[in-house]
Amino acid sequence: MFNTTNNNAIFEAIADRIEKTRARSAWDRGVKEYAAELLENLSEAVKYGYIDLDDLNAPNMVDRAMLNGAADWNQYSWGGCSLCYDGEIARRLCTASELKRTANGAKKPNAREEWLDTQARALHQAADRVRAAALAVALEMLPSCTCDAADVFGWTA
Repeated sequence: MFNTTNNNAIFEAIADRIEKTRARSAWDRGVKEYAAELLENLSEAVKYGYIDLDDLNAPNMVDRAMLNGAADWNQYSWGGCSLCYDGEIARRLCTASELKRTANGAKKPNAREEWLDTQARALHQAADRVRAAALAVALEMLPSCTCDAADVFGWTA
C-alpha cells in the first residue's frame, strides 16, 4: 500500500481522514473511537518494528496486524484486546437512553448478545473504516495511477 519511509505522515493522514468522518449517532462515535485506537495500535506496531510497513501492502495483512494475533473480532474482543468491562463498552457505544435501559451496561444490550459481542461488531466496523481510510490515503499518494484501485491493492472501497 505504501512505499515510503515517512511512516508518521502516512498514519497521520489516515488518522486525519478517520477523524473527519461524520459521526451522527452514539454508535458511530464509538466506532470512530475504536477505529482511532486500531490505527494507533497499528502505528505503534510499525514504529517499534513489530510490523514492517511494506508488509501492509495487502488488506489481509492489515487485518491480521489490526487483529493482533486474534482469529477474528469476536476473539479480539473476548480476549481482552480492547475494552473489558460492560459499562465501558456501553458508555462508548450507547445513547443516554440506552445506558438507562441497560443500567449503564449491567444488563445485556439485547437478547442475543453480550456486551463483548456488541463490541466485536463495532470493532469490525472500525476495521472497515481504517481500511477505507488507508485506501483513500494510498490513492491520494498515487495520483498519476490510471489503473483501478481494486487492481492495485486487491481492495474495494
